[in-house]
Amino acid sequence: MNIIIKLIIILLITINVVSKAVGKTEITTEEGIEVYQDSKYYLLKKNVHIKSDNFNLKGDIVKIFFDKSLYDIKEIEAKGSVTFDSSEFKINGNGEYLNFKVSSEEIIIDGLNSKLITNNINMVSDGIIKVNNLNGDFIIKGKNSKLINENILIIGDNIKGGFENDFNQKEIKYLDVDDKEISYVKNLNTEMYAKKINFDSESSLIELKDNVTIIRDGEKIKGDYGTLDTKNNSYKIKSNNKNKVIVIIENNDE
Repeated sequence: MNIIIKLIIILLITINVVSKAVGKTEITTEEGIEVYQDSKYYLLKKNVHIKSDNFNLKGDIVKIFFDKSLYDIKEIEAKGSVTFDSSEFKINGNGEYLNFKVSSEEIIIDGLNSKLITNNINMVSDGIIKVNNLNGDFIIKGKNSKLINENILIIGDNIKGGFENDFNQKEIKYLDVDDKEISYVKNLNTEMYAKKINFDSESSLIELKDNVTIIRDGEKIKGDYGTLDTKNNSYKIKSNNKNKVIVIIENNDE
């Protein structure tokens, strides 16, 4: 019979976003705890569930790194059907692997059907999702990678960017998307396809390179290079010396 071990510890967490406060953490595991004082970590195995004031975490194997004492958590590493939820950090996600650095709020989720939600932004991938929740930098890399919020859908094998907080919402400040086959961005009433897509919020410009297609208001325009100005609501398509710009206008009045 498996032995359920439940630990109630008084935890002093050092976190940038909140002042130092005393809270309670409850750890449940079916195969006990192994503590390595010299290496400063402890290991929890099988059906691990951690409930604290700042987050809830579940996983098959959980490794917790500490600083001066068991209570001073620096980093959490979890494997096997991992779920993570934190109202304090406004993050929740799941995957096959998770690494979370507490003070810097850096989180990595890896594996098939990985998912990370932070505020109003959803990230999914069959590869890796990496977010720095303090400075806003993120990477989504691997097959079936997507970024979704209420205004935009981004699909590509390599999505890199950054966001900033705006009235408790996260707004994308820059974006670099590339895919060996084709990347896809849908922004309000415009669909964009290209191998490489870049966005800069300061210039309000979306730049598209290689195999470019823009679909908007019944128009489909194809070329080799394009730009879309989100501020002025205008776009341009160019071609190289070998190809011509192709414009397809659909009649939607019928």
